[in-house]
This record gives sequence, C-alpha cells and structure tokens, in this order.
Amino acid sequence: MISVSSFADPSPYPPLCVERPNSGYAAEMLSNIGACSSEMSTISLYIYNNTVLAEQNPEYAQIFQKMSMVEMRHLHTFARLAHMLGADPRLWTCSGKRPCYWSPACNRYPLKLSALIKNACQGEQETVLKYRCQAEHIRDAYVVDLLNRIILDEQLHVQIFQEMLKDIGQ
Repeated sequence: MISVSSFADPSPYPPLCVERPNSGYAAEMLSNIGACSSEMSTISLYIYNNTVLAEQNPEYAQIFQKMSMVEMRHLHTFARLAHMLGADPRLWTCSGKRPCYWSPACNRYPLKLSALIKNACQGEQETVLKYRCQAEHIRDAYVVDLLNRIILDEQLHVQIFQEMLKDIGQ
C-alpha cells in the first residue's frame, strides 16, 4: 500500500500569459494538447486505467483518477496558451500545414497491472523530456515558467508510479 498526499506539486502556478503571439510556440502548445504524446492522451489513458482497475485495485484506480484531474489542468493551461499565442485550441496538432486531430488510437492500453503502470510511467517520463526541450528553446518567459511548473507535477507522477511499481514488486 502506498501513501500519496498530493498529486500536484505544492508550488504555485505562474501567471497564465504570453509576451506576444507566436505561431511557432502556439504549434508547440497544440502538440501538448492534441498530439499522440499529449495531455489529452494522458487524460484518456488515466480514465481508462481508472475504469479497468476499479474492481481489482480500487486504490490504484483512485490514483489514476486524481492524476487525471491534474492533467486536465495542464490541458486547460496549454489550450489557453495556444489560444493566446494565436492558435485555434482544438484537440489537434500541426503536421506540416495540415491539422491532425487527436485520437484515442494514440494510446496503448495494457491490462496487466505492472505493464499498465510502466506504460503510464514511461509516458510521464517522455512528457518531462518533451517539456524540458520546449522550455530550453522557447524564448517567452511566461510560457517557459508554465512549462517548468507543469514539469514539477509530471515528475511527481513519475515518483508515484515508481512507488506503485515497488509496491507490486516490480
């Protein structure tokens, strides 16, 4: 049994604003909301995980539900940023000049508990790397501050998944 008191880092979120519209940065925020590696994918996966674990492991199901709420805040933040930066914040990303809508086919859906947790942990680790890369090259201090703050939540999720894996002997 693991003990989790919070699913979000206690640090406050910085102001939700941008220095000026920027189509390149807007495209990056769209990828954070509507690409296969995105907040929408994470939310849908965590809702699925919550559902399939509800009977066999209600404690872990609850963890996924609570994490999905934190991810919803991230989705909303990135959608607002995309809009402020000049993009239409639909659940899509840009592939060249063509929009590519998000799909639940983006996710893998393992059913075995250890594989399910490892899949979620790997997704969070990839998200941290993606957001760090964005924070390194984006030159809008407001966007970078928000990326860095969101990274703190994602790192906490990695820690929680690592604890869950230890708890089940993985």
